[in-house]
Amino acid sequence: MITIEQTPILLNIAVLGEFTLADFKQFEEHALYMLKSPGTVNLLFDLRDMISYTVDVAWEEIKFFNREHLHDFSKIAVITEDEWITWQTWLSRMFVDADICVFTDYEEAEIWAAAA
Repeated sequence: MITIEQTPILLNIAVLGEFTLADFKQFEEHALYMLKSPGTVNLLFDLRDMISYTVDVAWEEIKFFNREHLHDFSKIAVITEDEWITWQTWLSRMFVDADICVFTDYEEAEIWAAAA
């Protein structure tokens, strides 16, 4: 399950439990809507309460960020304490033209991601 909050430049996504394909499609719908507006779009992924994700989500993430929207996001903040997710986030920096940063503190991540 996910929750989504949206401001003019920030899409804030929190994952609770398992991150499913339906959840990813919901995120994608919001992101595509925001990308239609002029200006910067930043993402904040709060993954502290994510337990797991399905394989189809991983594939959709690769397609969405690496193929279709390589240059569309300015900043991507990821909040996690999980070493595996941190490693995956740093690895994706090679494939996405965005400033990506991992945080353990929500407030720090939000301040960084909300700055234009």
